[in-house]
Amino acid sequence: MSGGRRRRRGRRRATGAALAAVLVVGAGATAGVVWFLDRADTPSVQRCAAELDGTSWYLTPVQADNAALIVGTSVQRGLPGRAATIGLATALQESRLVNIDYGDRDSVGLFQQRPSQGWGTVEEIMDPVYSTGKFYDGLVEVDGYEDLEVTVAAQAVQRSAFPEAYAQHETRSRAWASALTGHSPGAITCDLRPTEEDDAPSGAAARDLLAERAARDLGLPADALRADTSGSSDTDVNAVVVDATAVPLDGELATWAVAHWAVATASVSGAQEVRAGARAWVRDDGAWSVVDDDADRRPDGQVTIVLS
Repeated sequence: MSGGRRRRRGRRRATGAALAAVLVVGAGATAGVVWFLDRADTPSVQRCAAELDGTSWYLTPVQADNAALIVGTSVQRGLPGRAATIGLATALQESRLVNIDYGDRDSVGLFQQRPSQGWGTVEEIMDPVYSTGKFYDGLVEVDGYEDLEVTVAAQAVQRSAFPEAYAQHETRSRAWASALTGHSPGAITCDLRPTEEDDAPSGAAARDLLAERAARDLGLPADALRADTSGSSDTDVNAVVVDATAVPLDGELATWAVAHWAVATASVSGAQEVRAGARAWVRDDGAWSVVDDDADRRPDGQVTIVLS
């Protein structure tokens, strides 16, 4: 299944109505905008999923991209998976995992943090890297947060007027946190439009963006990524090999943390394929499959991302 010679296999399956969501606006120090996501199988035009115990938990591509940052930040910091679950549940409750510039009172950003409460300036909080870091700064100060209920741990940081609301997002958040920390190979998939219908970069710009995002989300140094065109002589192949061992996780977890991250951020990077081990996610199909060509199998600790 060589990336250079692969031809598109046609449009992806037709999709139905948009994923249902109900907006609830409440008061509180960090309450902001609250969305209740529907777990139903009603697909949107574009969507990503994390599978846990046979159930697919959906996010939009924008949400999946932000989830990749939130979980990746926890991995960079060496935090347990529980921290990532709490972070995702909090952002889902506060902003629907979207970096919005409005909210209750002066709340803004992924975590609806308030400048008036000492979280930083509006400009700082609207930087998702900053706001995510500030959330984890607060979480690690909560004694025994790993053993606390999500509602208790999140509330200790957020001081929300609706602390019990965080609980409704726990299973979805656990599914995404588990997959983005490398558990359950092939657990994250995305159904996305062809890149020619988006503003996705191509060529050197795509490689630069991938390196920038890998550094931002996973803390990967520039030398952990290298260009690769093995297996094809086509000049339009734009493949990047990522050294997953640079991620502070053990063995196969690191490989699949990088692979799942690459799929979750494909709407931004323009990734066409992600290869890990004997599997490949292909944008045209939106799913993982076993590769046919031995040349396309990736060695342990290595992930190949084929860009536009």
